[in-house]
Amino acid sequence: MMEKIKQTLFTGWHVARWIRLAFGIFFMIQAIQMQDGFMGLAGAFFLFTAATNTGCCGAGGCATPIQKHKKEDIENITFEEIKNQ
Repeated sequence: MMEKIKQTLFTGWHVARWIRLAFGIFFMIQAIQMQDGFMGLAGAFFLFTAATNTGCCGAGGCATPIQKHKKEDIENITFEEIKNQ
């Protein structure tokens, strides 16, 4: 269980996840400065989605799938030289 949580927190950081983290931190700072509870909820939402790599639709609903490239998938490409006449 703890290993899965560690894997979720420390792997799969893509651009959208970094943006959610930045928004969450920004909203939390603004909520503290302005003493605004709604802004705090928005910040907590963005921080939660960044930490768990989920989107607004729940677990795996809006998450970006991790693409793994295998070396076996790469085909050998043959080239043919074309000469001008």
